[in-house]
Amino acid sequence: MKDGEDFYLNEDGLMVFTKAYHLKRGYCCKNKCKHCPWSFGKKKEKKNPN
Repeated sequence: MKDGEDFYLNEDGLMVFTKAYHLKRGYCCKNKCKHCPWSFGKKKEKKNPN
């Protein structure tokens, strides 16, 4: 893993995986990751029926 490419440390010193890392891994872990390319756990927009 490469710092800055696959992850970064946030202001609390926690490791945050990037979108690039998730795509390399190739699947969703269903942990509602901040940069999930599959948008797991993100609120979905409602479509306006009008």
